[in-house]
Amino acid sequence: MTQETRLHTLSIGNKLARSLWQIVWLILYRPTPRLLHPWRCLLLRLFGAKLGKAVHPYPSARIWAPWNLVMGDHACLSESVDCYCVAKIYIGAHTTISQYSFLCTASHDHTLAAMPLVAAPITIGERVWITADVFVGPGVTIGNGAVVTARSSVFGDLPPWMVARGNPAVPVKPRIFDEKNNEYK
Repeated sequence: MTQETRLHTLSIGNKLARSLWQIVWLILYRPTPRLLHPWRCLLLRLFGAKLGKAVHPYPSARIWAPWNLVMGDHACLSESVDCYCVAKIYIGAHTTISQYSFLCTASHDHTLAAMPLVAAPITIGERVWITADVFVGPGVTIGNGAVVTARSSVFGDLPPWMVARGNPAVPVKPRIFDEKNNEYK
């Protein structure tokens, strides 16, 4: 178990807050039209999420505990993203988490008979693109400007400004900004 990873117990207050959040998510968050990002941001903020300007949480994005979610300006949680935020999830400005991705901050310690819950935060830098159906595991840090390609699984830290792919995801090439053409390569 790393220093950041810790045995995790969930209080009655946490369980009650999550139950209330699930009701609010089901009745007031999930059925909203796609364009009502400000309304969903309001609901998330009421439950303790720290959100920057012009954040785009889509209606089918599931957030386990909004009080453990931090999103920078213009960040996006796309359709059917699952934020299992038992520990904090930090998403940098101008970062997109694409559809069906799973950000998972918790697991169980299988080396102990009781298999207690363990949790560690996820940090995703600025201008990152987590493409479709990517799994990001507990304790992972993804550097600024990184791209993780579709269906990859990230179990360890990824450096900034690299394209990574695979299971486990590994850097395969740098991501370079072409100032002349104003585009990334």
